[in-house]
Amino acid sequence: MSEPWVLHVDLDQFIAAVEVLRRPELAGRPVIVGGRGDPAERAVVSTASYEARAYGVGSGTPLRIAARKVPDAVILPVDHDAYVEASGKVMAVLRSQPGTTVQVLGWDEAFVGLETSDPEAFARQLQQAVLAETRLHCSVGIGDTLVRAKVATTFGKPAGVFRLTEDNWLEVMGERPTIELWGVGKAVSRRLATLGIKTVAELAAANPADLVPEFGPKMGPWYAQLGRGDGSRTVDDTPWVARGHSRETTFQRDLAEPQQIDDAVRELAAHVLEDVAAEGRPVVGLTLKVRYAPFTTKTYGRKIPETTDADEVLAKALDLAAKIEPGRPVRLLGLRAEMTMPDDSRQGHTPTRSGW
Repeated sequence: MSEPWVLHVDLDQFIAAVEVLRRPELAGRPVIVGGRGDPAERAVVSTASYEARAYGVGSGTPLRIAARKVPDAVILPVDHDAYVEASGKVMAVLRSQPGTTVQVLGWDEAFVGLETSDPEAFARQLQQAVLAETRLHCSVGIGDTLVRAKVATTFGKPAGVFRLTEDNWLEVMGERPTIELWGVGKAVSRRLATLGIKTVAELAAANPADLVPEFGPKMGPWYAQLGRGDGSRTVDDTPWVARGHSRETTFQRDLAEPQQIDDAVRELAAHVLEDVAAEGRPVVGLTLKVRYAPFTTKTYGRKIPETTDADEVLAKALDLAAKIEPGRPVRLLGLRAEMTMPDDSRQGHTPTRSGW
């Protein structure tokens, strides 16, 4: 008898895999992709092949450190257009499967909803279809909720299939730290630990009301639900709409003069406003991300009156730049613009690897 299932499809080492397809001679070698491919410049790793990860290199590792850890690595520049094209082909394969609903999460992952009596067989069939059409491998998590399917994928990597349901959730996840849950990062796991909650089982057993003082009336119960693996069972294929657009730049030399900083903010704003203009929706908020040397990051944000006036948005961005601490060298600046959202949209962040 067919039952409703959620599959989470996650492409293995996606960016590195796309690069190896273009350069077959790199197969089996440690491949690192980041910045302009120059470890002498300030940049971070976007992705690393499994061969490079064996040396402790992962997304976010400074490129110069990655190069030291893996001296024989092939270091390549980021090619955004190539990854978007490859991603589009994969998502087309997923959508071509009869009886499925597809919810794209980013370049390299998506939820697939379907009814079947044998989700493992369907998952393997899906893997073969993706491989045949794109030559890319993927892992598939199977779950009875979106959360369980998403977490299940981590146990299927690479190129495998794994099922997590209400029946085996605590058996598999119970003794693991809360940071292994989808949606729990370092900061939240530390805050949970102050409440005596360190494992998934402890979070699953927590009284949601006890989490409200620390996390608020919405997020407190949500984290308790997350600990149980509960949540939505519906894959939503409503067209994805970006909540905002952002750009950021790491400078090869620290900025120290106010005029240099203003010029950099103006350039970022020009790019962000181009992205926003293409959406045709007003801006309602701005966030300026500042990384001071050597590596301290702060954000300055504000809501602004709804506007489509580029000069007004720029003026507000420069107001935020005035909050930058004088005399502190700046190594990175980022600007994000939040927009109004259509009433019938599925909201989200732009699926890129910028870290915003």
